[in-house]
Amino acid sequence: MKKIFFIFIPFLALNLSAQDNIQWRGTDRTGIYKETGLMKSWPADGPEMIWFYDGLGEGHSSVAIAGDKIYSTGLVDGKGHLFVFDMEGKLVKKKAYGPEWNTSFNGSRATPTIDNGKIYLYSGTGNLICLDENSLNELWVKNIVDDFKGSNIRWGVNESPLVVDDKVFITPGGPENNVVALNKNTGEVIWSCAGEGDLPAYCSPLYLKDQQTPQLVTITTKHILGIDVKTGKKLWSYPYNNQRNIHPNTPVYHDNMLLCVFGYNKGSIMLRLSDGGNKAELVWENKEFDSKTGGAVKIGDYAYGSGDHNKYWFCVDWKTGKTMYKDNTIAVGAVIANENMLYCYSDKGEMALVGATPEKFDIVSKFSITMGTEQHWAHPVLYKGIMYVRHGNTLMAYKVK
Repeated sequence: MKKIFFIFIPFLALNLSAQDNIQWRGTDRTGIYKETGLMKSWPADGPEMIWFYDGLGEGHSSVAIAGDKIYSTGLVDGKGHLFVFDMEGKLVKKKAYGPEWNTSFNGSRATPTIDNGKIYLYSGTGNLICLDENSLNELWVKNIVDDFKGSNIRWGVNESPLVVDDKVFITPGGPENNVVALNKNTGEVIWSCAGEGDLPAYCSPLYLKDQQTPQLVTITTKHILGIDVKTGKKLWSYPYNNQRNIHPNTPVYHDNMLLCVFGYNKGSIMLRLSDGGNKAELVWENKEFDSKTGGAVKIGDYAYGSGDHNKYWFCVDWKTGKTMYKDNTIAVGAVIANENMLYCYSDKGEMALVGATPEKFDIVSKFSITMGTEQHWAHPVLYKGIMYVRHGNTLMAYKVK
């Protein structure tokens, strides 16, 4: 029987009113968290671990947080499972949701999305599942192959579902139902966009609400797409691919500028949206900054993240694409940020707190993640003074405030 180990810390008696809904890479998918008063340095052996759970199974999905509950997924005994914890780390519910990816790099991929009393899960086998948040009963399920003539891909589809108003979006791929919008309550199709007919490419989409035409932006195997969220009309596409057609990084957006970072030695590009969001044009290209799965963040006039083929941590000028520095003091990995500090989780298990400055990769503190299994690929999460780190079978909670 799996056990939870935790230590009572008085500060955990938090005010849980007005909760933010933490989904993939924060509340808005930028990787920028909005905590206040976090530590600007950590003890030599790292911040205090206040609890951990050893029993998530195989997987790389990050945690989602809604209300006073923490959600994660994993592959256990051949099936995908949803785990629900309270804020003290106690497992309060566990639900098997069906088949999960078990062919290569086994386990769950996508981070759950919680919206208005419902949980949306996307399995590596292509099932989009809607559960009731309280009972965990299945409300509806759609499969990208059976229902939309889509295709699975080499390492199992990965897309954290995006919910906007009454719609939930998913990317089956293929020439007919490239991207679809479903009624979030029933699973019925609202619209289907043919896109450019590409396969999906592991990308979790982004919602741009400040354009004249609010749109979903995602990356398929050979194109970056902008799609009208209301009608499903393709607004624009930009051709770009790498040798593996793998594009897991959600684009980074600010003020009509859209940064797309690609792995496998392909680099990154900046697009400018114009004509109310109906056009996209290339602004610059940086062939070094080629993050594969670690994402990127924008702080001030600079973007930060790590490479893939180019195994460095990078800072690039947001406006020009100029490389300000590249540094390989620690291994490459995932990045999130808060209050001008980078939280860098390397694929070798190093967790570093780094000052966000274009002058240098300014490591303030670092420690090693020694618990857990397999790859260090899940992105960290910050919430109410806690840093959540998932390493395969183990979820850890560190006090960083």
